[in-house]
Amino acid sequence: MAGDGYRVGVLGATGLVGTTILELLSARGFPAAEVVPFASSRSAGKEIEWNGSILSCRELNPETIQGLDLVLSSAGGAISAAWTPQLVEAGAVVVDNTSYWRMHADVPLVVAEVNPEALQDHKGIVANPNCSTMQMVVALKPLYDEAGIERLVVSTYQAVSGTGKAAIDELMEQSHAILHGQPATASIYPHQIAFNPLAQAGSFAAGDDHTDEERKLINETRKILGDQEIKVSATCVRVPVVTGHSEAVNVQTREPLSPERARELLAAAPGVTVVDDPAHSRFPMAIEAAGRDDVLVGRIRRDAGNESALDMWIVADNLRKGAATNAVQVAELLVEQGLLRG
Repeated sequence: MAGDGYRVGVLGATGLVGTTILELLSARGFPAAEVVPFASSRSAGKEIEWNGSILSCRELNPETIQGLDLVLSSAGGAISAAWTPQLVEAGAVVVDNTSYWRMHADVPLVVAEVNPEALQDHKGIVANPNCSTMQMVVALKPLYDEAGIERLVVSTYQAVSGTGKAAIDELMEQSHAILHGQPATASIYPHQIAFNPLAQAGSFAAGDDHTDEERKLINETRKILGDQEIKVSATCVRVPVVTGHSEAVNVQTREPLSPERARELLAAAPGVTVVDDPAHSRFPMAIEAAGRDDVLVGRIRRDAGNESALDMWIVADNLRKGAATNAVQVAELLVEQGLLRG
């Protein structure tokens, strides 16, 4: 990466994704001359350690957003809708991790290993995809390039950390209560999540029988791969796992593709690690994906009921590659391609 150093803002700096972004900026050696953490009014002034120094969280206002070259935003859709245009007007390029900007026609939706060329068209805003979409398209891209994709049938098994720290706390508290013979109360999810998968990840909009998580998988996949003809069926499930989303994906290709060739393509793909040895019970697991930046793929096999389709199992850390890692990778690409204004 080139550059003398950039002034980088991190919105939602005290949240799960925000703290992971800060860790990755340091670990990956991003050329930041200064990092400015932003948080809610109740967290303003909170001190956090970063790269050997102490940073003080600031509240968003017209003065504090001045002079930023890059902003990595993970502070919720309402905040993003209100503040992203102001940040861009003040001179920053915003990499946004909320759902607000993803389907705007003039905002590129970028996965570093899949469509980095889309960054060339940014107008100050770059959107980070949903975590479930993110890991899936990293695995699908080499297959799409080789054989095309006619249809996807996806079932997700999504960790509670995708909802935030309060959901992790609720899972732990419910588990402790149940294991000690006490009643479990639910407030984050509509039902008990401990020991109980919920066939609802996300929320239902009025009149829609799909959750917003399912709609994201459908619409974002088509946008990222640049193919509106791909048929997508999605069911998103919340499971009692802390970190690491898992997905069962059935891929019907347009051209013939064998499991062996798919395995070869995935093994050579950037950001993918193949874990596929069923004879020895080796397949991707959430506990192995946690803390890693790559997407794990296994159980690659022919669909027994459709000679044109393959089945596979895809797992990734939803806080890292599903959110923070890709945001930092996009920031690195913006630097490499000379697309920051600083």
